[in-house]
Amino acid sequence: MRNILVSAASVLLAGTTLAGSVHSAELPKQAAHNIVLVHGAFVDQTSWQPVADILTKKGYNVTLVENPLTSLAADVDATKQALAKQDGKTVLVGHSWGGVVITQAGNDPKVSALVYVSAFAPDVGQSLAALAESGPATEGAGAIHPDNKGNLYIDPKVFPSAVAADLPLKIAESLANHQLPLSNKAFEAPVDTVAWRDKPTFYVITTKDRVIAPEAQKFFADRMKAQITDVAGSHASLVVHAKEVAEVIEKASLAK
Repeated sequence: MRNILVSAASVLLAGTTLAGSVHSAELPKQAAHNIVLVHGAFVDQTSWQPVADILTKKGYNVTLVENPLTSLAADVDATKQALAKQDGKTVLVGHSWGGVVITQAGNDPKVSALVYVSAFAPDVGQSLAALAESGPATEGAGAIHPDNKGNLYIDPKVFPSAVAADLPLKIAESLANHQLPLSNKAFEAPVDTVAWRDKPTFYVITTKDRVIAPEAQKFFADRMKAQITDVAGSHASLVVHAKEVAEVIEKASLAK
């Protein structure tokens, strides 16, 4: 998975990820210097690598959380362990399923702002299963099926068009064939706290998303009273539109 996503970054973002490297020591004093990035289902933490590269070269301390994807509690614990290692104000960012995780984990006092990128944002008592069932039907959601162990994956034949239509086809196909399944336990688990009620919140809506409908993303963002940025990309926009996503995270670092 790591090699596949690094290949995607090198193909699409070789120039972009070099931007800002000369400003590495010039972060505003009032900015949160720590960024914790939480990945979604079916991929690993390297899905955040293009964004992490941009932010690191600008001087941020960036941590990529490695979610086990075995349960909501396990992913929240992994995120809390990452937060415990931060030395001050921290922006907590989640993509897709990662939005559920940061909703539950983000009440840590170090978290100064939350950023949702094409992400689910449940309220108290809501699970990913409930959100998926109540939201508009999408090609990607319709292609999620259990394997013989009960874990969930996206039909590899549908994955490229549904998840990563703006990635090179060979890379999208490789991602489809190297998925990390999400436990059904995680899919069914409701959150019992919502950090977005008490934190400045930002949302990147991906307007060509075929996994989480843009209308659903807008609903989440409006409910949270988040600052919204629209990006004309797929569910994989954290790779393809890393520069725009990084800019939103930088704005969040200045939130009060």
